[in-house]
This record gives sequence, structure tokens and C-alpha cells, in this order.
Amino acid sequence: MRGTIDGASLAQMVIHAAASINSQKQQINELNVFPVPDGDTGTNMSMTISTAAAELKKKAPAGVGAVAQTNANALLRGARGNSGVILSLLFRGFAKALKDKEEADGGDFAVALDYGVATAYKAVMKPAEGTILTVSRLAARRAAEAAREDRSVEFVLDEAIKEGHIALADTVNQNPVLKKAGVVDAGGKGFLVILQGMLDELRGEPMPAGTEDEAPSKVQEHADFGTFKTEDIKFGYCTEFICSRDSKKDPEALRGFLSALGDSLVLVDDDEIIKV
Repeated sequence: MRGTIDGASLAQMVIHAAASINSQKQQINELNVFPVPDGDTGTNMSMTISTAAAELKKKAPAGVGAVAQTNANALLRGARGNSGVILSLLFRGFAKALKDKEEADGGDFAVALDYGVATAYKAVMKPAEGTILTVSRLAARRAAEAAREDRSVEFVLDEAIKEGHIALADTVNQNPVLKKAGVVDAGGKGFLVILQGMLDELRGEPMPAGTEDEAPSKVQEHADFGTFKTEDIKFGYCTEFICSRDSKKDPEALRGFLSALGDSLVLVDDDEIIKV
């Protein structure tokens, strides 16, 4: 059982996770009916974490804290769609918890997951249950419990994933849109695929090669997008942008202004930029 991870290990875990979700992105797309039925969550999450993986392949920093920060910065800049931005938030909080650490054990990993959840909930305009937020929160809660039983990072991550799958299965009962479609949450599914990819790297499992067939799956659970009526959607398209940050101005002022212009705002800032 792997007890701790260093920077090189974490970098490879992210790279493996990117390959894992890339290989399953179409399955995840087929679940994507919330907040709008546009079938792109798998693609957006894959493109987001692939940006981080590419950055880590070029030059991975030494310590686990530095790798986590590089990962978070790349995720923020490469984030696509709501699911990608929320994913970047989860790993942004993760990086804050691991700051300046050379290695991390299961206890550190559990705290990092919890920081990620808190960061994501804070930034999302209208947090909804039965989503990636629910799955990540319950997975993090189990990680904290598991760390008190065994502080090996492999054990903690495995237990978090197990609890995450239980939470994912229940999302269909928590969200009316998912209930109507008869599917689980796409973002929650994607997050667990990423965590599983990280665990597979720890266990020495081979990295997925290439991508899956883009054709709809005949056996995978999927939504019937033709049954969804979109005429009631008030805001018909998604706007994403990055702007430079003025250190003298509060990003919350921008959040307040933008919140009146849409119904699904996610705003993330770091020392240099704001991603909307």
C-alpha cells in the first residue's frame, strides 16, 4: 500500500488521469443533461486536465506542493465550460492545502480534497446538489474518515473513490433533471474517472492509450437528448473569458456585476488573472 507521494508521483498521477478521462469522454458526454443538455462535459473536462498534463510533461517541479500549484494554474487557464472551471477549483483548493510540502501522505491528501470542495462551493454562483459538488464533497468526507484509519495515500484515495461512486449513483435521485433523463451526473462521473486514473498510476496500472470511439455507446448509460425542451432556457449560450487582475480591485465587484447577466456564473481568480 503506497504510503506517501512526492512531486514526481503527483505529476504522473495527473498525466494518467488526463489519459483516463480522454479515453472515456464520450461516455461522460452522453450523460450530460445538467445544467443544460449540451453533451460536452466529458470533452470539456478532458481538455481542461489535458492542459495541466501537457504543462507537467514539459517540466514538473520537485515538491508535491509545487506540482499541485503548477497543475492548478494550468487547469485555471485551460478550463473549458462549467465542468472544467469547477474541476480547476477543486484542484485549486487542493494546491492550497499542499503548499510548500515536499511529500504528502493520506492525511494530507484528505485535507487537500476537502480544501478543494470548499473552494468550489464558494466560487459557484448557485451550488446544486446531485452534481460534481455533491460527489466531491462526500468523497472528501470519506477520505478524512479513512485517513484516521490508515494514513497511506493509496488507501485514502481508494476509499474516497468508493464513497464517490455511492454518491454518484444517488445523484439521479437528487436532481430533477437527472431523474427525468434517468442518468447520473456527468461532472461527478468525470471527477471519479480522474481520481481513478490517479489511483491507477499509484498502483502501476497501464495508462490508457488513445481515445474511445466517438459514436454513441450501445451499452453505456446515456440520456435521450431529443426529449429535452430547450425553449425555456433564458440564456442561450456560454461566454468564457480571462482578464488580467488589478490587485487594487476586489474580484467580488466583478462577480456582483456579472451575476445579473446570466444564471450559471463561475468566477475564479489567482494573483494574475480572473477566469469567468
